[in-house]
Amino acid sequence: MTRAAAKDDRCPRCQASFGCGIASGGCWCAELELSSELQARLAAGYEGCLCPACLRELATGKTESVL
Repeated sequence: MTRAAAKDDRCPRCQASFGCGIASGGCWCAELELSSELQARLAAGYEGCLCPACLRELATGKTESVL
């Protein structure tokens, strides 16, 4: 994800609140491997960062739909 994140964020997919660590130098999402295709679909479908649960679910393919 390439944006400056607020201390507390809200997932645009499930509405859960979570903390993004990008402002402090490193975020949990940097540890996930996302295909360029998935990154493009997420960028087109959502504004902002997804929570850890949603992003992990999408990264592992345990859901049928990105949006």
